[in-house]
Amino acid sequence: MSDRKILVIDDDPDILDAVSIVLKSENYIVVTAMDGQEGVEKFKSEKPDLVLCDMMMERIDAGAKAAESIRKENKDVPIYLLSSIGSVTDINIDINNKGFNGVLQKPVDPSNLKAEIKKALNK
Repeated sequence: MSDRKILVIDDDPDILDAVSIVLKSENYIVVTAMDGQEGVEKFKSEKPDLVLCDMMMERIDAGAKAAESIRKENKDVPIYLLSSIGSVTDINIDINNKGFNGVLQKPVDPSNLKAEIKKALNK
């Protein structure tokens, strides 16, 4: 069993379930949150090794606010944006300034998700 922990923040239970299944199949410990505030609280209590965060949840910029708060807690943890408008987001806003290390397009391709996480965690 991996001791690597991943926090997934998304207000869509289907996305949380799908991403959790993929991550658990790779033996990651998965912690989930349904909104930005819960995500920041779980980040503080669970100390994950990587965060996947939706951009548009209860508020349009909730993901960016959550990433900003997480960055204040830990400048080094990889944070990836989960977005149904990922490529558009990447072009229109500087995701690095928002605290994200990269963008994963929804629906997330399982092999791409696994590859990005392994790369981010240097496995």
